[in-house]
Parts: sequence; C-alpha cells; structure tokens
Amino acid sequence: MNWKETRKNRLTRPILAWAQKALPGMSETEREALEAGDVWLEAELFSGNPDWRKLLDTPRPQLCAEEQAFMDGPVEELCGMLDDWKITWEDGDLPEEVWAFLRQHRFFGMIIPKAYGGLEFSAFAHSEIIRKISSRSATAAVTVMVPNSLGPGELLLQFGTEAQRDHWLPRLARGEDVPCFGLTSPEAGSDAASMTDSGVICRGAWQGEEVLGIRLNFSKRYITLAPVATVLGLAFKLSDPDGLIGEPKNYGITVALVPADLPGVTIGRRHLPSFQMFQNGPIQGRDVFIPLDHIIGGQEQAGHGWKMLMSALAAGRGISLPSLSAAAAAFAARTSGAYARVREQFGLPVGKFEGVQERLAHIAGTAYLLDAGRRLTCAGLDGGRKLAVISAIMKAHATDRMREAVNDAMDIHAGKGVIDGPSNYLGNLYRAVPVGITVEGANILTRNLIIFGQGAIRSHPHLLEEMQALEEEDREVALDKFDEAFWRHVGHGFRTLGRAFFRNWTGGLFAPAPRAGKATRYYRQLSRRAAGFALTADLALLTLGGALKRKEMLSARLGDILSELYLLSAALKRFEDEGRQKEDLPLLAYCMADGLGRIDRLFGEVFANLPNRPAAWLARLVIQPFGAAVRGPKDRLAIECAELLLAPSATRDRLTSGLHLGMTGDAIAHLEEAFSLAILTQAARDKMRKAGTAETEVAAASGVIGAEDGELITRYRKALARVVAVDDFAPEDLALHPAEKQDPPHLARATGD
Repeated sequence: MNWKETRKNRLTRPILAWAQKALPGMSETEREALEAGDVWLEAELFSGNPDWRKLLDTPRPQLCAEEQAFMDGPVEELCGMLDDWKITWEDGDLPEEVWAFLRQHRFFGMIIPKAYGGLEFSAFAHSEIIRKISSRSATAAVTVMVPNSLGPGELLLQFGTEAQRDHWLPRLARGEDVPCFGLTSPEAGSDAASMTDSGVICRGAWQGEEVLGIRLNFSKRYITLAPVATVLGLAFKLSDPDGLIGEPKNYGITVALVPADLPGVTIGRRHLPSFQMFQNGPIQGRDVFIPLDHIIGGQEQAGHGWKMLMSALAAGRGISLPSLSAAAAAFAARTSGAYARVREQFGLPVGKFEGVQERLAHIAGTAYLLDAGRRLTCAGLDGGRKLAVISAIMKAHATDRMREAVNDAMDIHAGKGVIDGPSNYLGNLYRAVPVGITVEGANILTRNLIIFGQGAIRSHPHLLEEMQALEEEDREVALDKFDEAFWRHVGHGFRTLGRAFFRNWTGGLFAPAPRAGKATRYYRQLSRRAAGFALTADLALLTLGGALKRKEMLSARLGDILSELYLLSAALKRFEDEGRQKEDLPLLAYCMADGLGRIDRLFGEVFANLPNRPAAWLARLVIQPFGAAVRGPKDRLAIECAELLLAPSATRDRLTSGLHLGMTGDAIAHLEEAFSLAILTQAARDKMRKAGTAETEVAAASGVIGAEDGELITRYRKALARVVAVDDFAPEDLALHPAEKQDPPHLARATGD
C-alpha cells in the first residue's frame, strides 16, 4: 500500500498533469460518438494478442428457411422485373409495378419486427438480399437498402417511444409511408455539428389545438428517397430560448419525424448522383411546426440526436454498402473471367495473357476478401452488437476495393465496357462506384479520422479508461482512476514490446495460432502483425498525444493496418466456415499475401513519418528488423487464382454465389451461354486449329471433329458474336425528350394513384 501511494504521488501525479495538457478534452459530439456502438474483434486485434477462438467460435451466418424462401421467391422475381438500361436511360426511375411489388412483399420492412408487420430478417438475410439485387440493378438495391439502413425505421426501433413505434413502424413496413433521412446540409457535410438547420421550441397550432412544439427551418441535400418520401427523418439543432421545457436553452442535435405534407415543407427537384436513377434530392422547410412528441424517443431524447445517429449508423453502415460492394466485386469476377475466356486475341483467350491474369487475380482475391468481411460483420451484428468501428472499416474499405475491382474489370473488357447500351453490363456499375465512396461518411473522412481515431479509444485495452479519468472534475478521484489505468497500460506496453520483438525476430514461427491445417501459418503471421500494430499504436499515442488527431495521414495508415487485420481475419474465418476447401486455398493465399504485403508497407510508411525519430527507430528495429517480410502475391499464385475464373469449378461457384445471372436474352445470359459453350467446344476447336481449318463443315466432313461438335461450335460462334457485339444508336435515338409534367411522385405513390 505504501508503494502504491508513493507511486501515485511521485510518479502518477506529474504524468497526470502532463497528460491533461497533452491530450485534448473530448467534445460532446466525440463523446457521444464513442458511446454509440460496441467493440468486438477489433479489440482483440488492438490488444496485440488476439484470441483466435473468439473468431472461430463466432457462428457462421446462415439463412433460416423463411429467409431462403424469400430469396428464392420475391427476390428472384424482383430481379427478373429489373432492366437496368431501361431504368437508367428510358424511365429514369423504377417502374411503377416494381414499386408496387416492393411494397407488397415488404422489402422496406426487412429490419422491422413481425409484431409491427415487418419481415424481421437477420442482418445476414438483409445483406444477402441487397447483394443479389445489387448484381441486377444498383438503383433497385439503393431503393431497398435505404429504408432498412440509416433512417426512421432503425431510429424508431432503437429509440422510439412505444406510441411512435405503434404508429409508424406498420406504415413503414407496408410501404404506406416511404421514409428518407435529412442529415447533410449545404453548410455542413461530414461536419454535422456545423449544421445551421434549427428547431425552436414554441407554441403553435396542431390539428386545431395550440400545443407545445418545434418551429423548424432547414435545408438538406443529397437525400435519398426524398422525391418520393412521405415522412422525413430530420436532424437539426434544438433550442429553447424561452425555457418552455426547462434547462438547457440549447439542446444540440436532435432527430424528429416530419410528415412531408406539412405546410412549409418543400421537396426539391431530383439530384442525379453519377447518373444513377434512385430517387435523391433536396428538402427544405420554412417555419414548419411539429409537436414535441415528433422527436424520436420523445422529449427525453432532445439533444441526443448525434448519439442516436451514430448508433443507428453502426448497424446499417455495416450491411448496405458492404453488400453492394461485395456483389460488385463478385460480379466483376464472374463476368471478367467469362469474358476473358471467350474473347480471343492472337489465337488465345485474353485470359491467358499474364497482364490480364494479374487483373483477374486481383478481382478474385478482392471478391473473396470482401464477401468474407461482409459475412463476418453480419455474424457480429446478428449477435446483437452495434459495430461502430468495424462498420466504418467495412464501409470505407469495401467501397474502395469495389472501385479497384470494377476498374480492373473495365480494363479487361476494354471497348466492351466503354460503349454504353443494353449489351454493356459494366458501365452503369462503373458510374455508381463514386456514390458508394461518398455516402454514409465519405471515405477520406472515415479513413483519416474515424477508423483509428475511434478505434484506438474504443478498442485499446486501457486508453478509454485513461481518458475518462482525465475528464473527472475531482482531482483526487481523477488521480486514483488514472493511476490504476495508466500502470495497467504500462504493463500492457511492456508485454506488447516483448511479444512484438519475439514474434518478429523469429518470423512469427512461434506466434499463437489455432490448428487450422494449411491456414495455421496465416494465423501466426496475423498474430505477429497484431503485436506490431499494438506496439506502433502505443508509441504513436505516447509520443504524439493529442497531436495524433491532427496527423491524419499517420492516423489513416494505422487505421489501414487495423482494417487489413480485420479483413484478413475474416478471410481465415470464411476458409474455416467453408470446410477448408483445398481448391479455395489459392484465393486465401492471395488475400493473405496481398494483405500482409499492404500491412508491411504501411508499417514502413508509419516508421518513415513518425515525428519522434527514436520511437520510429525502436519500432522498426522491433517490428521489421530485416525489412518488409511480405511484398505481395507472387506471379505464380496470381496465375493460379486467375485460372479459377477461366473455367467452371466449385470454387468459382462459391466465389460468385448469390448473384443474379441474367434473364433469357439479356447480356449476362448471353455471356453465361458463350462461356459454357467455350468450355464444351474447346477440345474440338483445338483439333480444328491443329488441322489448320476454320470451317466447321469442312472439319466435320474430313473427320477432324464430329457432327455434334460442329453444331456446338456453330452455336458457340453465334453466342460469342452476341457477347463481343456492342450497341450503336441512330442520332434521333440519342435526343433528349422532356418528360410530360406529372404530379410529384411522392404524392402519387403516397396515395397509391
């Protein structure tokens, strides 16, 4: 006890005084963001010594019978109703029969409990549905995902009063009300705390009576579903200058429900996000009056809007855009592999050229990794967790890697991907990519400020305790709490230093790993990198303190390392869940080589830019004594992965499972047919090439091939011609024709007209 008191007064007290100066206080917005959501596997990675049993014991996500029936029935039927070219270039919207179908089958109520008329599907089912629809039409996918993500439905489920849930949730589930959510304003995009949208508590008329309520003035933009919305979820700054409901006078960000038909509400004209035809546009309100009970959660939730939004975002952001991104990568893998097999140059399929194989391998690895991350994240969400940091990782990295995969696919398809028309199955996906990068937290912000910034505080074993101690007003209480947390942190730091030194100087050969067959060595390498990451993070926090917040590029690299560790953990979990398929091992090996190579490069960049040079030298000596251990996938492995996309196999089917493979007569169906016929006729075509004849009739007559082979080759050539063909248009077909003036769509759809 004497030693503890001596330590506290002689050592901890001056360290506490230094920390209070070095570390900035948390703003209310930051505090609420940190309190929203849960930590999970990222905390294991941040510890530097992950317990892999927690990963492997996570139940594999699966659809129940009801969810599978919905996938096989309404989802499949919906996909058959979608023509993305027609939606984009002719109608400018989903057809009315599709809107009616979405309502009829409760697509807008996937997250709403059955007690309120919803489907009450799991996060995994929600994700699978979005993924399949995304492979058919981004417009339809976004239309379905938004009411089931960040919006009134999720907010009501988490925070709504019983009366609010009873009124709104059945209407939302049936599609009687279409919701949108207004957060972004012209003056404040990512910096929501700077919004100027206001709500002032006052008395006003409501349904013939004078009641206490809120006078709203707002201007929002980029609001998905706004042009068809009947109810607006709205974020604004609430104030009570006359003290009508007591203290304080300024409550801060608050979230309320605003019927779209109220006087003063204006639904603006449509935005056109990267020429995607999902409904999106601005909303404005001038002197709009709502009663106090329109605040989601009632008066008690006044001023808690930011925490509510962060909590809702922690769930939805981990499902919607990662599902679309995983679908895009898998779609790119299937179509690029098929096209590279049937498209020939210099007498060879283009997929046999190493330059193309390099891109095919990257697409295949990306598809495997993203879907692994998607599945693991859904498993975490279905475990009842709200994964704030992991959802940010998935949103930023899934959409960024979607961009890489789609770019690779465009390069492989070349002119086929550039010329627009009904035969081009990549062009609209390519245009849609920037939307995913931008929405639900722009990737630059998410990567530079959120993933490591929030991850370090929430997931570090001791940092949050230390920061909370610094916030204590009573100095002696602060000293007691800080003393306990700080010295536990010191012990953790020395253990991490020892682990990092031993694991890196021995090449990870003795790092902890479960028995996982040929994947065991990858667990060892992740344990090695996790120890290095924990040490580097501690050194950065120790030497920079609060200044690390302003070193955004450094913070981004640390966040990237954490993200790679999570995604590679997900790849290992997928390999285990799918039964350690030997044929899938090249894909896992590619993901690990690519991801470990990225981590090692990121470590080098952190060491080169850490301002405290002795700390950087120590970190480099401990973590990379012999330089980067991995430099990315080797050529032989890339070729092996590319070959998996160039021929039918169970691995290819697993990689691209759950996609919609087209309708009879459309471009995807033509590609699938040509790919199948290319495989069937390869041997016969090789015989013809060897015999030096290109005419099937001549080859059949001379006995080079059989008559049946000749018929198949003729079919193949016709199918190939359809695949290789691109669209052209008469000049008059390209003229823009103004649409006839109609009632605003949200009014027509609200009444069912």
